[in-house]
Amino acid sequence: MTVDDRRKALIDATLPLLREHGRTVTTKQIAEAAGVAEGTIFRAFESKDDLILAAVEAGMDMQPFLDDLAGVDSSLEFRPRLIELVTRLQARFTGIFALMSALGITGPPRAQKHTEAGRRRAEEIMIALVEPDAELLMCTPADLVHMLRLFTFSGTHPHLSEGRRLTPEQIVDTLLDGVRRKTD
Repeated sequence: MTVDDRRKALIDATLPLLREHGRTVTTKQIAEAAGVAEGTIFRAFESKDDLILAAVEAGMDMQPFLDDLAGVDSSLEFRPRLIELVTRLQARFTGIFALMSALGITGPPRAQKHTEAGRRRAEEIMIALVEPDAELLMCTPADLVHMLRLFTFSGTHPHLSEGRRLTPEQIVDTLLDGVRRKTD
């Protein structure tokens, strides 16, 4: 196994442990999860803190999310396509919220790969998924994506949603149809 492969395997093993244990995770737990000897960690990273920082950066990295968004099937009908989009947004938000909470982070780390360019690219992908059905909307696809992201963020955040997380279906239905009962 190359050093880069070993580093990636250790990061992949550390990330879920950080979400569960925060900074109290031990190198023994990490080594067991990665299936390596504890000393292997220090051949790949100078310290446990360096490994934790690399794992946090990996957890915040936009590229896996961008790849996931690119996998949304654009041939799906409009509502199922939006539900798929919200499902992926929720997975991204949930992972970040759990990591930040476990580590006591109150805002995005400064030195991260979660860049403005990545956010813009995610928005472009989401808008492209909405545009084929723009004629169904009373707003622009960009406006719908903006509302979708805001509603998904607040409906997913454990504190903002007061522990009553919205489902992707609830988010999409509320944005597309509202909450008022239809009358004849």
